[in-house]
Amino acid sequence: MSRRCTPLAWVLLALLGLGAAKDCGPIVSRREWRALGSKCSQKLRLPVRYVVVSHTAGAVCNTPASCLRQAQNVQHYHMQELGWCDVGYNFMIGEDGLVYEGRGWNIKGAHSGPTWNPIAIGISFMGNYMDRVPPARALRAAQSLLACGAAQGYLTPNYEVKGHRDVQQTLSPGDQLYEIIQQWPHYRSV
Repeated sequence: MSRRCTPLAWVLLALLGLGAAKDCGPIVSRREWRALGSKCSQKLRLPVRYVVVSHTAGAVCNTPASCLRQAQNVQHYHMQELGWCDVGYNFMIGEDGLVYEGRGWNIKGAHSGPTWNPIAIGISFMGNYMDRVPPARALRAAQSLLACGAAQGYLTPNYEVKGHRDVQQTLSPGDQLYEIIQQWPHYRSV
Protein backbone atom coordinates (compact mmCIF):
# COMPACT_ATOMS: atom_id res chain seq x y z
CA MET A 1 0.00 0.00 0.00
CA SER A 2 1.21 3.46 -0.71
CA ARG A 3 1.70 6.22 1.83
CA ARG A 4 -1.46 7.80 0.46
CA CYS A 5 -3.52 4.76 1.38
CA THR A 6 -6.28 5.90 3.66
CA PRO A 7 -7.36 4.09 6.80
CA LEU A 8 -10.63 3.22 5.04
CA ALA A 9 -8.62 1.50 2.30
CA TRP A 10 -6.81 -0.58 4.96
CA VAL A 11 -10.12 -1.75 6.35
CA LEU A 12 -11.42 -2.63 2.88
CA LEU A 13 -8.23 -4.51 2.04
CA ALA A 14 -8.39 -6.33 5.36
CA LEU A 15 -11.97 -7.38 4.72
CA LEU A 16 -11.02 -8.63 1.27
CA GLY A 17 -7.93 -10.41 2.61
CA LEU A 18 -5.57 -8.29 0.53
CA GLY A 19 -2.51 -6.49 1.81
CA ALA A 20 -1.78 -9.46 4.03
CA ALA A 21 1.76 -10.40 4.89
CA LYS A 22 2.42 -14.03 3.92
CA ASP A 23 -1.28 -14.87 4.30
CA CYS A 24 -1.17 -13.83 7.96
CA GLY A 25 -4.26 -11.66 7.78
CA PRO A 26 -4.33 -7.91 7.84
CA ILE A 27 -0.87 -6.81 9.00
CA VAL A 28 -0.07 -3.13 8.72
CA SER A 29 3.57 -3.01 7.67
CA ARG A 30 6.11 -0.66 9.22
CA ARG A 31 6.10 1.36 6.03
CA GLU A 32 2.32 1.69 6.13
CA TRP A 33 2.27 3.04 9.70
CA ARG A 34 5.29 5.18 8.87
CA ALA A 35 7.63 3.69 11.45
CA LEU A 36 11.03 5.23 12.00
CA GLY A 37 13.94 3.18 10.71
CA SER A 38 14.99 0.38 13.05
CA LYS A 39 18.49 0.26 14.47
CA CYS A 40 18.02 -3.31 15.71
CA SER A 41 19.97 -6.18 14.24
CA GLN A 42 19.85 -9.09 16.70
CA LYS A 43 17.94 -11.92 15.08
CA LEU A 44 15.66 -14.39 16.80
CA ARG A 45 16.40 -18.06 16.40
CA LEU A 46 13.38 -19.45 14.56
CA PRO A 47 11.09 -21.15 15.15
CA VAL A 48 10.31 -19.54 18.51
CA ARG A 49 8.57 -21.53 21.24
CA TYR A 50 7.18 -18.69 23.37
CA VAL A 51 4.85 -15.76 22.86
CA VAL A 52 4.48 -13.12 25.56
CA VAL A 53 1.24 -11.11 25.48
CA SER A 54 1.23 -7.65 27.03
CA HIS A 55 -0.65 -4.38 26.83
CA THR A 56 0.83 -0.96 26.23
CA ALA A 57 -1.23 0.49 29.12
CA GLY A 58 -1.51 3.64 27.01
CA ALA A 59 -4.26 5.20 24.97
CA VAL A 60 -6.85 3.07 23.22
CA CYS A 61 -7.07 3.14 19.46
CA ASN A 62 -10.09 1.81 17.61
CA THR A 63 -9.72 3.14 14.06
CA PRO A 64 -6.87 2.61 11.62
CA ALA A 65 -5.99 6.31 11.83
CA SER A 66 -5.87 6.36 15.63
CA CYS A 67 -3.97 3.04 15.77
CA LEU A 68 -1.40 4.32 13.27
CA ARG A 69 -0.81 7.31 15.56
CA GLN A 70 -0.68 5.09 18.64
CA ALA A 71 1.88 2.74 17.04
CA GLN A 72 3.98 5.81 16.23
CA ASN A 73 3.58 7.07 19.82
CA VAL A 74 4.70 3.73 21.26
CA GLN A 75 7.72 3.66 18.95
CA HIS A 76 8.60 7.26 19.80
CA TYR A 77 8.46 6.48 23.52
CA HIS A 78 10.61 3.36 23.17
CA MET A 79 13.22 4.96 20.91
CA GLN A 80 13.32 8.58 22.05
CA GLU A 81 12.54 8.26 25.75
CA LEU A 82 13.96 4.82 26.57
CA GLY A 83 16.78 4.85 23.99
CA TRP A 84 15.89 1.49 22.47
CA CYS A 85 16.80 0.54 18.89
CA ASP A 86 13.10 0.33 17.87
CA VAL A 87 9.63 -0.28 19.23
CA GLY A 88 10.02 -3.08 21.76
CA TYR A 89 7.27 -5.39 20.50
CA ASN A 90 7.33 -7.74 17.55
CA PHE A 91 3.68 -6.92 16.84
CA MET A 92 1.04 -4.57 18.22
CA ILE A 93 -2.69 -5.27 18.14
CA GLY A 94 -5.13 -2.42 17.61
CA GLU A 95 -8.75 -2.32 18.66
CA ASP A 96 -9.42 -1.71 14.96
CA GLY A 97 -8.77 -5.44 14.45
CA LEU A 98 -5.46 -4.93 12.67
CA VAL A 99 -1.98 -6.14 13.53
CA TYR A 100 0.79 -3.54 13.38
CA GLU A 101 4.24 -4.88 12.55
CA GLY A 102 6.84 -3.91 15.15
CA ARG A 103 10.13 -5.75 14.93
CA GLY A 104 8.42 -8.58 13.06
CA TRP A 105 9.06 -12.29 13.30
CA ASN A 106 12.82 -12.23 12.84
CA ILE A 107 14.22 -9.56 15.20
CA LYS A 108 14.66 -9.96 18.97
CA GLY A 109 12.26 -7.73 20.88
CA ALA A 110 12.60 -5.68 24.07
CA HIS A 111 9.35 -6.66 25.74
CA SER A 112 9.97 -9.08 28.60
CA GLY A 113 13.51 -8.78 29.95
CA PRO A 114 16.81 -10.49 29.20
CA THR A 115 15.60 -14.04 29.85
CA TRP A 116 12.52 -13.96 27.61
CA ASN A 117 13.36 -11.45 24.85
CA PRO A 118 15.77 -13.82 23.03
CA ILE A 119 13.30 -16.74 23.07
CA ALA A 120 9.88 -15.12 22.65
CA ILE A 121 7.77 -13.09 20.29
CA GLY A 122 6.24 -10.09 22.05
CA ILE A 123 2.67 -9.15 21.12
CA SER A 124 1.19 -6.08 22.78
CA PHE A 125 -2.42 -4.94 22.68
CA MET A 126 -2.58 -1.16 22.35
CA GLY A 127 -4.56 0.10 25.33
CA ASN A 128 -5.08 -0.65 29.01
CA TYR A 129 -6.95 -3.84 29.86
CA MET A 130 -7.07 -3.75 33.65
CA ASP A 131 -10.79 -2.99 33.78
CA ARG A 132 -12.06 -3.78 30.30
CA VAL A 133 -11.59 -6.40 27.61
CA PRO A 134 -10.29 -5.78 24.10
CA PRO A 135 -12.96 -6.02 21.41
CA ALA A 136 -13.49 -9.40 19.75
CA ARG A 137 -11.90 -8.21 16.49
CA ALA A 138 -8.62 -7.43 18.30
CA LEU A 139 -8.62 -10.84 19.98
CA ARG A 140 -9.31 -12.52 16.62
CA ALA A 141 -6.44 -10.57 15.03
CA ALA A 142 -4.02 -11.81 17.70
CA GLN A 143 -5.19 -15.41 17.39
CA SER A 144 -4.93 -15.25 13.59
CA LEU A 145 -1.40 -13.89 13.90
CA LEU A 146 -0.43 -16.78 16.19
CA ALA A 147 -1.99 -19.38 13.88
CA CYS A 148 -0.16 -17.85 10.95
CA GLY A 149 3.12 -17.78 12.87
CA ALA A 150 2.81 -21.50 13.54
CA ALA A 151 1.71 -22.29 9.98
CA GLN A 152 4.57 -20.28 8.47
CA GLY A 153 7.21 -21.84 10.75
CA TYR A 154 7.95 -18.74 12.86
CA LEU A 155 6.50 -20.44 15.95
CA THR A 156 6.93 -24.07 16.94
CA PRO A 157 3.76 -26.16 16.54
CA ASN A 158 3.66 -26.55 20.34
CA TYR A 159 4.29 -22.84 21.04
CA GLU A 160 3.29 -21.51 24.45
CA VAL A 161 1.47 -18.25 25.16
CA LYS A 162 2.34 -16.50 28.39
CA GLY A 163 1.05 -13.33 29.93
CA HIS A 164 3.60 -10.59 30.52
CA ARG A 165 2.96 -11.00 34.27
CA ASP A 166 3.90 -14.67 34.00
CA VAL A 167 7.47 -13.75 33.09
CA GLN A 168 8.02 -10.38 34.82
CA GLN A 169 6.67 -8.55 37.85
CA THR A 170 4.05 -6.37 36.16
CA LEU A 171 0.30 -5.86 35.90
CA SER A 172 0.52 -6.33 32.13
CA PRO A 173 -1.41 -7.53 30.14
CA GLY A 174 -4.08 -6.20 32.51
CA ASP A 175 -6.49 -8.28 34.58
CA GLN A 176 -9.20 -8.54 31.93
CA LEU A 177 -6.93 -9.50 29.02
CA TYR A 178 -5.00 -11.90 31.25
CA GLU A 179 -8.20 -13.78 32.08
CA ILE A 180 -8.93 -14.14 28.37
CA ILE A 181 -5.51 -15.39 27.26
CA GLN A 182 -5.55 -18.00 30.03
CA GLN A 183 -8.37 -19.63 28.06
CA TRP A 184 -6.40 -19.79 24.80
CA PRO A 185 -5.36 -23.34 23.84
CA HIS A 186 -1.62 -22.58 23.81
CA TYR A 187 -1.57 -20.69 27.12
CA ARG A 188 0.77 -22.20 29.73
CA SER A 189 1.67 -20.65 33.05
CA VAL A 190 5.34 -20.63 33.97
